[in-house]
Amino acid sequence: MDVKSIYPELSEIPQEYKVDFINQTEFLINGEIRHWSGNFQKVLSPIYLETAGTTKQIELGEYPKLTAEVALEAVAAAERAFDSGRGIWPTMSVRQRIKHVEEFTLRMQENKGDVVKLLMWEIGKSYKDSVKEFDRTVQYIKDTIEAMKDLDRKSSRFEMEEGVIGQIRRSPLGVVLCMGPFNYPLNETYATLIPALITGNAVIFKPPKLGVLLHRPLLEAFQKSFPAGVVNTIYGDGEEVVQPIMKSGRVNVLAFIGSSRVADIIKQAHPYPHRLRSVLGLEAKNSAIVLPDAPLDIAISEILTGTLSYNGQRCTALKMLFVHDSIFPEFMNLFSQSLKKLKLGMPWEDAVDITPLPEEGKAEYLDSLVQEAVSKGARVMNEHGGKYHGNLYYPAVVYPVNSSMKLYHVEQFGPVIPVATFRDISEPLNYVIESTYGQQVSIFGRDSGKIAKLVDPLVNQVARVNINCQCQRGPDKFPFTGRKDSAEGTLSVSDALRVFTIRSLVAAKENNINKEIITEIVRENKSNFLSTDFIF
Repeated sequence: MDVKSIYPELSEIPQEYKVDFINQTEFLINGEIRHWSGNFQKVLSPIYLETAGTTKQIELGEYPKLTAEVALEAVAAAERAFDSGRGIWPTMSVRQRIKHVEEFTLRMQENKGDVVKLLMWEIGKSYKDSVKEFDRTVQYIKDTIEAMKDLDRKSSRFEMEEGVIGQIRRSPLGVVLCMGPFNYPLNETYATLIPALITGNAVIFKPPKLGVLLHRPLLEAFQKSFPAGVVNTIYGDGEEVVQPIMKSGRVNVLAFIGSSRVADIIKQAHPYPHRLRSVLGLEAKNSAIVLPDAPLDIAISEILTGTLSYNGQRCTALKMLFVHDSIFPEFMNLFSQSLKKLKLGMPWEDAVDITPLPEEGKAEYLDSLVQEAVSKGARVMNEHGGKYHGNLYYPAVVYPVNSSMKLYHVEQFGPVIPVATFRDISEPLNYVIESTYGQQVSIFGRDSGKIAKLVDPLVNQVARVNINCQCQRGPDKFPFTGRKDSAEGTLSVSDALRVFTIRSLVAAKENNINKEIITEIVRENKSNFLSTDFIF
């Protein structure tokens, strides 16, 4: 296989997938779409073009490099919108906020084609997966709306305890800084953005460094769907725009998905850490444990997808394989055969599996990990494994990987598959225990007793144990979190609504005067909080 030959010439790109250079000047603050005339950041696509025997990376567009002053304007706008809990948005009824989110969803869907195309060109995600990410995001919003209705319905009653009448509902926390990841720049970002909004918070939204332009088509949808200042967007270097925001101490919630190193830097900038609630989705080193009686057909299929879906660029990807030595030859033979069937190519090609990597220098970084492992006794097990050109990297299966190698410890976040064998189950179990990460693990086997003995300790080390299936986020109604350096806070459809709110209680002594007051408030709909409205 010649990796160099896969990049297309301009004439080979289907017309419906072509994009023009995008000069993004727009950003949204205080309900106003402003235009930037300062410095800009160039956006390079992971896709290269072949021209006269040479390959050249495509320059996709540019976006504003805002200043600290503008970033602080976004904070001020969000603060005004929240207005210490007195703003239109936080005091609005749940029913009304839902209508605003529904309006946004309709406007968002009108821009599906543009967003999908930019997902392909900005982060190299296949057309199929780009459509899937968009559709899943829309479904996530709809599920969040239904979960919000359900949460509100359960709160639409008064309780009486020890002579006290009370109603408990959830109320917003204030100003939220939302920062999503490049690998799922739409879905993962909106998994924090939408719950924060629908619960009454005001949001400052910074798109990820890779996957910025795809949010441009949705700026107008945000502007038209929400009151001024409820959604504000900032662009630029994190040090320039994020640090001043955090140092101001005016952010109540940090919703960040990325690396623990960056999360620590951002959190430490806040002068009142005890006031800051953090919702963090961080890195992981999820492992697969393949027992001697594993159903290999299922194991191969799930592990192949689990390691290489979107080029392995998922926090939930399987990033370390432990295979029992008694079945290793058969496993490796079958796995290599399945790997050969994967198609390398451009995002718009039919049935493509491996696409260019969006991070600059990522192919070289992966190569350095592989070469370091090889220098210490490992070898690349599959044909063409580790070959790369530009940002296109052919998956490499590396074996045997041990604790002396970086691949054993670091999150490679790409199409490199480290493999180790084991005889004693304590070896993979200790790996999970000693790891600094604790998101998920996958177990492949048939013996219920052996699986049960693994489940019991593993649930105390990771947040999700998968039996005969890959690690994954969904379904979105299930909890999604992690232990150790993998997460802080819990994200799922219903859990996210709770993490961006606090339980608030209105209470009164049970006497005739208070009964009359509460009855009058409820009967005449004088309060959006004290209410028995039932949202269908």
